[in-house]
Amino acid sequence: MRKATRAQWIKFGIVTLIYLAFLLWVSSWWGLIVVPFIFDLYISKKIPWGWWKKTTNPALRSVMGWVDAIVFALVAVYFVNIYIFQNYQIPSSSLEKSLLVGDFLYVSKMSYGPRVPNTPLSLPLTQHTLPVLNTKSYLEWPHWDYKRVPGFGRVKLNDIVVFNFPAGDTVALNHQMEDFYALAYREGRSLYSNPVNMDSLTRRQQRAVYDLYYTAGRSKIRSNPRLYGEVVVRPVDRRENYVKRCVGLPGDTLQIKEAQIYIDGQAIKNPEEMQLNYFVQTTGPYITEDMFRELGISVDDQILMTDDPNWEMGLMEMGLDRRDAQGRLTPVYHLPLTKKMYDTLNGNKKLVSRIVMEPTDYSGDVYPQNLYTKWDRDNYGPIWIPAKGATITLTEDNLPIYERCIEAYEGNKLERRKDGIYINGEKTDTYTFKLDYYWMMGDNRHNSLDSRYWGFVPEDHVVGKPIVVWLSLDKDRGWLDGKIRWSRIFKWVDDIK
Repeated sequence: MRKATRAQWIKFGIVTLIYLAFLLWVSSWWGLIVVPFIFDLYISKKIPWGWWKKTTNPALRSVMGWVDAIVFALVAVYFVNIYIFQNYQIPSSSLEKSLLVGDFLYVSKMSYGPRVPNTPLSLPLTQHTLPVLNTKSYLEWPHWDYKRVPGFGRVKLNDIVVFNFPAGDTVALNHQMEDFYALAYREGRSLYSNPVNMDSLTRRQQRAVYDLYYTAGRSKIRSNPRLYGEVVVRPVDRRENYVKRCVGLPGDTLQIKEAQIYIDGQAIKNPEEMQLNYFVQTTGPYITEDMFRELGISVDDQILMTDDPNWEMGLMEMGLDRRDAQGRLTPVYHLPLTKKMYDTLNGNKKLVSRIVMEPTDYSGDVYPQNLYTKWDRDNYGPIWIPAKGATITLTEDNLPIYERCIEAYEGNKLERRKDGIYINGEKTDTYTFKLDYYWMMGDNRHNSLDSRYWGFVPEDHVVGKPIVVWLSLDKDRGWLDGKIRWSRIFKWVDDIK
């Protein structure tokens, strides 16, 4: 073995200490197998790591120099993304006006503790699909069980959180942004022309109807790959990333009354920029683009209902019946509004004649789809949020609420038999949860597919906490017309309430 210099020993010592500290942090001593390679890299140099630097072929030396730099960059990005932070872009309006479409965020993995990846062999900067090739960007094996490295804290009430979409375990590739289970129920129900009167059925009969809908819908989706795409199953860390606000913690009892959230019977403070949908009828003129800009309403959200005559009867039933001199309804807009935006429009009596909140029957089916509750997005629950170590008694009324937690998230086999409930082959009427769960909702309350539609977020799905907006681009404006939202750059997410 060649004699190493003092500088090489110092470098080896520093790198080894940092690496061992990392292994101690992640509690994984399998990584010790790398130490001999670090020793060889700095001290023994038996392996010709930099063989290409000695070649006389300048083209090969140049190419390998780039390969070396790219590999190093990918490895660095891989570890930074897993354990420190990653970039995230707000793709939809579900958190507006707190976070805006076009906001780019740094998401801290340290805030709640980074997860050891379930699928460690993956291409950096891809979630689940390779661009262009349109194939999986990760290998199914090896697969590691859930483990979270110690971080700075835990998820708190009103935190904005990035997490993997819980209902994204099964995905129809042509409907990737849609909950597969809700899609199956909807498609199954559409196969039956005569609606069932659920009020006249027992809980067991209701369950049988929902099972029929889901089975029929799932069969329809799987038998029509050209329409729905291939149905795939994804591990937890390869499911789509969502960002919502945590409004319910493990052990809380949550209820929504008239769009107000209550935790354990107490109303919680609403976000200052929370939005609800309204129908806004003017006195006659159209709302100008300048006013929309002043209000902060994007082009996509400027829906003019009176452009479609099929809406006229429904609008009149809501009391939006003002007509112009020609007998036509004056313009009616469907708009998401914060309280401040609502007050601005409502105070402009020369322009606005009436504002009506969007009815609750616009909400669609809520979670769980296989339980008849009469809940909707604005009047929901009460529902208890599972906590690690807590035990509940299972009943016909609550089993549909918690069965995904028991089966999909905690890996048990749950069966309903004539004589009762069986978990992993044993008859029982109780269950003790292994994980903590959270309730996540968007601040754009009427335009957010959130826990009201697909249920709880398990702790192993939590990715991290957005820390700062480092760039914000307005897709409705040009580069010379205010596309960059300068006022939002380097805005701390914790300052957004």
